[in-house]
Amino acid sequence: MKRFFLLISGVLTLAACSAEKTIQAERATTPVTAPPRVTMKPNTAYRTPAYASPSAQNPAVSLPSNFSPDVGVSFSSVRNNGNYIAMTFDDGPHPKNTPRLLDMLRQRNIKATFYVIGKSVNQYPEIVRRIHAEGHELGNHTYNHPNLTKLSNAKVRQELDTTRDAIISAAGVKPRTMRPPYGALRTSQREMIHSEYGYPTILWDVDPLDWKRPGTAVVKSRILSGTSSGSIVLAHDLHSTTVDAMPSTFDALLAKGYRFVTVSQLLAMKEVSQN
Repeated sequence: MKRFFLLISGVLTLAACSAEKTIQAERATTPVTAPPRVTMKPNTAYRTPAYASPSAQNPAVSLPSNFSPDVGVSFSSVRNNGNYIAMTFDDGPHPKNTPRLLDMLRQRNIKATFYVIGKSVNQYPEIVRRIHAEGHELGNHTYNHPNLTKLSNAKVRQELDTTRDAIISAAGVKPRTMRPPYGALRTSQREMIHSEYGYPTILWDVDPLDWKRPGTAVVKSRILSGTSSGSIVLAHDLHSTTVDAMPSTFDALLAKGYRFVTVSQLLAMKEVSQN
């Protein structure tokens, strides 16, 4: 029996060696060819966005963005002596509108704050990474955009937790502020969120009602007429008409002497002004 197994083992070894030699011979005689070329059609519809004029550039600012937990529970604006304002965009990221908006902001050296929805963050993480990489701030705007006043504290926590985790997964940073959908949040909820998460609730003092899509000229006019030093301006990159209105709106605000900062930078100014 032992001799039989040795015989079978030897036969299998010879067969394996023979097969390997056959494969090597085939490799030696088979010519190496380059992979087929993939023909790429030109994107004739794309146009490089026009740059703003040299005078319409937000000045480079080196301002702190660290604010202490006791800075405050809720804000609609932060008055200051430097004509600083914060542009905020809600309900994104949007696969087409947000990249267009990021181009406009980059051209003007403007840093904004994006209050993103968690489920959209999970759909378009590459856009969230770009938002962060280009120096903008990411804020927590819940996962499903519910009216938080109708939810229990446990459900509110779930909305904030899942969105925080989505932002961390996409961009590697934690949000530092939150904005409730529709601006709806009870006082007790604001205090709970501030105590447990350290998030100030960020509202606004300029609302162009762009979600009603009144037209680009109206959006621009409402923002210009309502903005003052320390304003927190609400807009939505979810809507293409809002993004269409932004180039001329940004340039007009810059021409009026306003300087753009993130919400966290604006909050840090409040502490400086108190010292």
